[in-house]
Amino acid sequence: MILGIDLGGTNVRIGQLSDDRLVNKITAPSPGQMPLEESLTYLKAQISKMMTPQTRGIGVGVPSVLDSETGVVYNVANIPSWIEVPLKDILESEFNVPVYINNDSNCFTLGEKKFGEGRPFKHLVGVTLGTGVGAGIIINDHLYGGSNTGAGEIGCLPYLGVTLEDYCGSMFFKTQHNTTGKEAAEKARNNDPEALRIWEEFGIHMGRLVETIVFAYDPEAIIFGGGITTAFPLFESAMHQAMKEFPYPKSMEKLQIRISTNPDIAILGAAGLVEE
Repeated sequence: MILGIDLGGTNVRIGQLSDDRLVNKITAPSPGQMPLEESLTYLKAQISKMMTPQTRGIGVGVPSVLDSETGVVYNVANIPSWIEVPLKDILESEFNVPVYINNDSNCFTLGEKKFGEGRPFKHLVGVTLGTGVGAGIIINDHLYGGSNTGAGEIGCLPYLGVTLEDYCGSMFFKTQHNTTGKEAAEKARNNDPEALRIWEEFGIHMGRLVETIVFAYDPEAIIFGGGITTAFPLFESAMHQAMKEFPYPKSMEKLQIRISTNPDIAILGAAGLVEE
């Protein structure tokens, strides 16, 4: 039995994985604004609910940069008290099993490689589209994170005076069009011309994101996840049209674009850290 933990900004999701199958899971509110010690006590209490005598390891996906060897996490998004926390040591001391920690986008990508849309590919990039744009990289069947698990953060690259994240995440709808992705999607599905134009514009920016990924990593596949992918049909055509401007067309012809279909893939990916 392995535990996979997805430490999100809103919820903590914990799953039990047995023989590569998710057999049980719970969801609890994120520690959020709790002071450090209170938040750690709270997290340990949630994990305790899922521990069994058969548990042989714990994997944790955290929205932050971290030292994956020592398991120290830094400046965790949405948990302000977690500035520098030796999370691996804390959890190993509490539960007496090995603990493995990585960035949440890396866990998403590892989950897709081991359990999802990425299984056929040796080289792939996973991208989460939400408030921000996160990414993880698989090279030769293995997760590559760099020295601070921050490799592949494509969303932070400069673009149009800001970053790709500003145009390929949900901020695009607010800052560029004073709306939300949800509202724009609802209107577009009702054939509102302005909303359809917004999604076409978004698709062009997404095409530029894909081009950047191909220039940097030349993967076999890019797998998109996150809330914005529910609107993929609204921007897919414009994205592919923008991709035709790539100077090496054969690279784009071979590239597979896939959408994550498993809502538990981040939990599975966190559990996959134990085997990785």
